[in-house]
Amino acid sequence: MPHFAKITGKVAYTPGDGVPIDIPEGRVEVDLADDSATLSWDAEGTAGLAAIPRLQYDDYVKAGNITMEQG
Repeated sequence: MPHFAKITGKVAYTPGDGVPIDIPEGRVEVDLADDSATLSWDAEGTAGLAAIPRLQYDDYVKAGNITMEQG
């Protein structure tokens, strides 16, 4: 079930074998699975979508770079 969070520090994803791309700070929708987290956002009128490994997502939360919104 999707929920919302806020990017408050450096969070990046790597598309394929490419260079890591930063996800802009601000509100994101998060859909968690056992092995991954899918983040979607809208920054300056451009929609973004990225999937990252669940362990990486959990590390970002522990580090304070992603803050869960209480709903």
